[in-house]
Amino acid sequence: MTGTGRARPGETERGTLDKAAAENFPVAPFFLPRAWRTDLMAVYGFARLVDDIGDGDLAPGGADARLLGVPPAEADDRLVLLDAFETDLRRVFDSTPHHPLLRRLQPTVRRRALTPEPFLGLIAANRQDQLVTRYETYDDLLAYCELSANPVGRLVLAVTGTSTPERVRLSDAICTALQIVEHLQDVAEDLGRDRVYLPAEDMKRFHVQEADLATKTGGASVRALVAYEAQRARDLLNEGAPLVGSVHGRLKLLLAGFVAGGRAAIHAIAAADYDVLPGPPKPGKLRLLREVGVTLRGEG
Repeated sequence: MTGTGRARPGETERGTLDKAAAENFPVAPFFLPRAWRTDLMAVYGFARLVDDIGDGDLAPGGADARLLGVPPAEADDRLVLLDAFETDLRRVFDSTPHHPLLRRLQPTVRRRALTPEPFLGLIAANRQDQLVTRYETYDDLLAYCELSANPVGRLVLAVTGTSTPERVRLSDAICTALQIVEHLQDVAEDLGRDRVYLPAEDMKRFHVQEADLATKTGGASVRALVAYEAQRARDLLNEGAPLVGSVHGRLKLLLAGFVAGGRAAIHAIAAADYDVLPGPPKPGKLRLLREVGVTLRGEG
């Protein structure tokens, strides 16, 4: 930060990328080829920034809004920011974007022949977050995950040159599962943002009211609901796990890390007796390594 409290563009970019360390699974681990790491971090920078815009978590000072050409009077309007971000994203494909994270993305897009669709899906998901804060059915939630999560896996396959229709299908199952797990970890935080990603029909089935989600610890009904949704996520991870065995080398280890990260997070939720309200249950490194081994052996 500068002495005036405003973030320089380079600081904004660095702060966004630094958040990779807090993810449930490795974004671009050291064992990957350098070119892959560079491109995966460029994709991550885009995905992280669009989420920060949608969640209102941008660095203070308004640097991102200025870079996107949004006037100060509208710098807190997330829909305006998302529209401006989409406009700048389109420059990645036909001219020169303004935001440094999008300029960083442009060589990756050209090198890997990436298309706009997955990036536009992530923007659409964050736009939806401003307009839709409750989901009536599980199918409604899956449709949201199609925008908010599945594009990330599709981009990983595209960056590594391994995309096929069947791998995309398996990747979608994994990414949707990871999104559901993240929602389960963040029930309290999401409620603080006036968002509930637990399907309303499931809440009714388990006799859970929104007021039950605002307590410091979950009652039996809340924990039963979380266990039910966690099993759904576990089933999706198992459905998608054959993706790991369909590739070879270091990519196999990367994809095993994604699956293992989801499984380890579900184990942490179960170890907390499905009480996620005090805070996100996080898996330890030993558990994560164990799940990586299980996934690589195809035992999960």
